[in-house]
Amino acid sequence: MIKEALIRTVNLTREFKIPESKEGLLGSIYNLFSRKSSVKRAVDNVTFDIGVGEFVGYVGENGAGKSTTIKMLTGILTPTSGQVLVNGIAPYENRVQNAFNIGVVFGQRTQLWWDLPVRDSFDLLKSIYRIPDDKFKRTYHDLADTLDLDPLTKVPVRKLSLGQRMRCDLAAAMLHNPKILFLDEPTIGLDIIAKDNVRRFLARINKTSEVTIILTTHDMDDIETLCDRIIIIEEGKIAYDGATELLKRDYVRYKILEIEFHDHNPEFKLSPMLEVVKTEANKKWLHFHQGDRSIHDVISALFRDYRIKDISIHEPKVGDIVKTIYENRTQRRRVTAKDA
Repeated sequence: MIKEALIRTVNLTREFKIPESKEGLLGSIYNLFSRKSSVKRAVDNVTFDIGVGEFVGYVGENGAGKSTTIKMLTGILTPTSGQVLVNGIAPYENRVQNAFNIGVVFGQRTQLWWDLPVRDSFDLLKSIYRIPDDKFKRTYHDLADTLDLDPLTKVPVRKLSLGQRMRCDLAAAMLHNPKILFLDEPTIGLDIIAKDNVRRFLARINKTSEVTIILTTHDMDDIETLCDRIIIIEEGKIAYDGATELLKRDYVRYKILEIEFHDHNPEFKLSPMLEVVKTEANKKWLHFHQGDRSIHDVISALFRDYRIKDISIHEPKVGDIVKTIYENRTQRRRVTAKDA
């Protein structure tokens, strides 16, 4: 249950006009004097509340409307219709005030000055956000310890690796102690160690400081590791909004059995509830489609009929579930279109 709606959208909609150009020389001349345009609805009547201290994954395919939504929440874009409030204010009407309440990190962009040492960028941000000296020192030292920034502060931003720059960008976004942090693909291109450092930092500030975090990403490991709630957007509309664990419960109809046999490639007769999805040497990965029989009965039958060295049970990843939701909705649209 949401304690307090820190972010609220009601029927949030954003449309873009897309020019339609004619091709060829005559078309180019025609475009100079008359140009038609079509309307693309990128975000379509989106409504949700996000409470204080929530960690929400906002996911969807490319072009689904994720970035457009975030740009309206941060005040970069003005909605075509509907309402958006962030900490009680309309971001597009009060951009400066909104900026003091939020931090933003875009994985492909930086808010640091490219040719300046990192510490100089931090000092500039201190002036921009009018952070008092004592508060800045406390926050900076805390961030520097948590993100291991001391070796990087004298290095020009352009000489940082992607992982190092991301740590510095996260610190820059948190220097003014915002209540809300918007993250757009924060771990894209990072190696395993850098990703782990970023994830641990985000989990820490969410739990200890109750920073509300909205994360857009294609890395479903980020969602599964960090987010208690997931909002799936498809073609501008919300397809799912709920707890990550409930997503698994509501949509998962199978479990994954990873079986290691003593024999290299045993003859394997499948029951209707089992489907081989991968084979590697003397290992097989099976989907167990849940029906009348329990997984305990199935495992007992496998041990009875085969020489099994080891067996483990896995839940499907959130990314597989999201993919299944998209595939089911696409299939339903095709059937509807065919019937029409």
